Amino acid sequence: MSDWYQQEIEEVLTTLKTSQKDGLTAAEAKHRLEEHGLNELIDRGTKSPWLILLDQFKDVMVVILFIAAIVSFALGEYADVVVIMAIVVLNAAIGFSQEYRAEQAVAALKKLAVPTVKVRRDGRIEEISARKLVPGDIVMLEAGNLVPADGRLLESVNLKIEEAALTGESEAVEKHTDVLSGNDLAIGDRHNMVYMGTVIAYGRGTAVITGTGMNTQLGNIANLIQDVEQEQTPLQRRLGHLGITLGWVALAIIAVVVILGLLRGEHWDVLILTGISMAVAAVPEGLPAVVSVTLALGSQRMLKRNALIRKLPAVETLGSVTVICSDKT
Repeated sequence: MSDWYQQEIEEVLTTLKTSQKDGLTAAEAKHRLEEHGLNELIDRGTKSPWLILLDQFKDVMVVILFIAAIVSFALGEYADVVVIMAIVVLNAAIGFSQEYRAEQAVAALKKLAVPTVKVRRDGRIEEISARKLVPGDIVMLEAGNLVPADGRLLESVNLKIEEAALTGESEAVEKHTDVLSGNDLAIGDRHNMVYMGTVIAYGRGTAVITGTGMNTQLGNIANLIQDVEQEQTPLQRRLGHLGITLGWVALAIIAVVVILGLLRGEHWDVLILTGISMAVAAVPEGLPAVVSVTLALGSQRMLKRNALIRKLPAVETLGSVTVICSDKT
């Protein structure tokens, strides 16, 4: 539901089957946790180590190098095979190392960022991990706390909350418990509601949790962001175009060598091998590794400035930025 702000406190408590005085029972809280899941935002961008490693071999240039290695092996050019595969492995190792360490760092930061919250259960006030909150929990809100989930205020004593993360308003918003009228009120106008990720600037209050995890306003924003299709960076597009161009050039070299050789009366099998050898020689084996090393060095420089790069191509994207257009949000 999104109209909690239009309901009286008793109506909200009845709908959520909870009590302002006693809160939920431990058994009911456990049942609801199993039903609704943990109170956390789901990051669909997180990848397993195997997927991160596999991504290192999807680049067009890397695919061309694999083809070049296979052709070189078929031609008996084993030294070329060793060199090409060494470059492919080096390129994959650099990319995997950077992205895997970044994923581990992000995971560690998430663990450190898990707050605790005071909640009323079985008539007693307990301090639990915010991840274990469920709809219907009665939580205590105090100055300096992060709001752990979306909720309807039950009590408000000089309560002011900074909602800049959701609305962009820098001023703290004064909160109350009165019912509000009007359909589809903006989040910033719902003064009897509190929202996950906002900060309590002043006062104290009590709220009943109405939504957790991805069923919060912050979760809705996270869903919208994660549903955006990721585009290739300018460098990735240029390298992909270069790879396709090199592929056509290689085919053209083979065709030209074979045609000219046949006109001179050469054997076609020798001509094909010669053409393939020349095509393989045209492939810049060291380019992917050079690009990966350059981007890795850039990510290390960003890290020294407290910016964690999860994907190497993002370094090039940041380097291409000339103007940032932003509103107050």
